[in-house]
Amino acid sequence: MGGGMPVLGLRPPVPQVHEIVFRNFYTAFLSVRVQRPGPPGSRRWVTCLRDYCLMPCPHTEEGSQDYFSLRRHQMLCDVDQVTAVRFILRQPSPVWLHFTIEELQIFPPGQKSPQKDFPSWLSQLTPPEQPASLHRELPDPEKVSTEVQQMWVLTEVIRARQAAARIGRFDVDGCYDINLLSYT
Repeated sequence: MGGGMPVLGLRPPVPQVHEIVFRNFYTAFLSVRVQRPGPPGSRRWVTCLRDYCLMPCPHTEEGSQDYFSLRRHQMLCDVDQVTAVRFILRQPSPVWLHFTIEELQIFPPGQKSPQKDFPSWLSQLTPPEQPASLHRELPDPEKVSTEVQQMWVLTEVIRARQAAARIGRFDVDGCYDINLLSYT
């Protein structure tokens, strides 16, 4: 989707909505409207979620491709007897030309949303081992302090020698060699 305020519409499989799960794709703000039965024979649209922030700063990538879960208690209205759902997407930044929501799923009460799988490298991590005693592995502070002071003295000596022995690019014994100069 690009530009303006795209609207995605769908009919939920059951009239009760417990949870809406989706993956963002550069949408900054999301509003959700549901259609419910109104006076006899009519239907009306009700806003259940207004300008829900998906990206804290629309001009940067934070939150741009995250998964989101909207639960029933986050809605501003009752989500029973829903006949249709509209997702109104907004992206005020000109940086992102295309934005939408993907992998959209609506779950009724009693049906749990599946947890997203972790990447294989993350699920193969070994459980953390008990850390070794830090007191045994740390070096003696007095020894470290002495070595740091020696290194500081050496850097000061080197710095002093460099300042005293400045070598000019074309300087030879305080004079310039005319063969090393160029005419411009």
